[in-house]
Amino acid sequence: MGGGAVSRAPEVLRSLGCQRPLVVTDAFMRTSGLLERLTDSIEREGMDYGVFDGVVPDPTTDCVEAGLAASHECGADAVLGFGGGSSIDTAKAIAVLAKHGGPMAKFKAPAQAPVGLPVVAVPTTAGTGSEVTRFAVITDTGRDEKMLCMGPGMLPVAALVDHQLTHACPYRLTMDSGLDALCHALEAYVSRKANAHADAYALEALRAIPANLRAVNADLADTVAREALMAASTHAGIAFSNASVTLIHGMSRPIGARFHIAHGLSNAILLPRVTEYSLQGAPRRYAEAARAMGAARAGDSDVSACDRLLQMLQDLTTELRVPSLSALGVSREAFVASAELMAEQALASGSPANNPTVPTPEDVVDLYGRVYT
Repeated sequence: MGGGAVSRAPEVLRSLGCQRPLVVTDAFMRTSGLLERLTDSIEREGMDYGVFDGVVPDPTTDCVEAGLAASHECGADAVLGFGGGSSIDTAKAIAVLAKHGGPMAKFKAPAQAPVGLPVVAVPTTAGTGSEVTRFAVITDTGRDEKMLCMGPGMLPVAALVDHQLTHACPYRLTMDSGLDALCHALEAYVSRKANAHADAYALEALRAIPANLRAVNADLADTVAREALMAASTHAGIAFSNASVTLIHGMSRPIGARFHIAHGLSNAILLPRVTEYSLQGAPRRYAEAARAMGAARAGDSDVSACDRLLQMLQDLTTELRVPSLSALGVSREAFVASAELMAEQALASGSPANNPTVPTPEDVVDLYGRVYT
């Protein structure tokens, strides 16, 4: 971790016994100049490499298959994910399929993806946490379903966490990524799978994210705040990789798949309402989270702290200009008509079962309706 960490890629690859990485990224990274910070260091060491820059937001099975072909073409012995969560998740999927074959659907949860080629993750956004998780989310192109894929094959063997790579992130991506990290930390802390190891990382992230996200909102060039957000994102990733996510993420994936809304943004839209629904299942945990986030004081009662938490989440999403579904062009009719199918897909992912208040299918349908405002 730290500024300039990206330059250590050749050292890390050699420590893994790898000489021909496939760099997995998107077209923007290829043209932005950021990718050169990675490839220049690889070239200076005389290593061969290939580049697949066909990653799409919310990666699809078609995208993964194209990347797999690129890995075969360059004879890759490692996969290097460079970019946001989409690039890193695509890299994970390619690495598993390169060794074990497809289709990707056979690794959908609750199946466990086996270890494939070594994956080195280089995040360029502060939010995904994918560099330290054993999860990837891939949309099945044929069925228009976001599949949660998990297992040891989805865990990178190394991560280069360089906050300097996030400075070029545009406003909306920066805010949505930060709110995604906040969801990771909060969900991990209240999850039915919460544990002391995950708690420590979740609380550290909860303490750091709100204030630093507001600082970056005020000044996108705030280097100190960006560095703190990058560290918090990684900590939140470790937390939810060990305690899992809950209902927010479960409901978010179908929204993204059906209405093509970015993952972090759909989480942000759901955050206040789903938290309000879930409070009754773990009021003390939510109150402790509120105190860590600075929404409540140490002496506040749990009831007061939970109320303050809900107000903070609403204020934060408003301050960070999170748009409504209607503002994003999603019609109420289409959204309501899709609610039952989305609820089915959300529950099938398994994440809602970790929620403090475990929802019924009817609860999830109702929540989708309440989220549309």
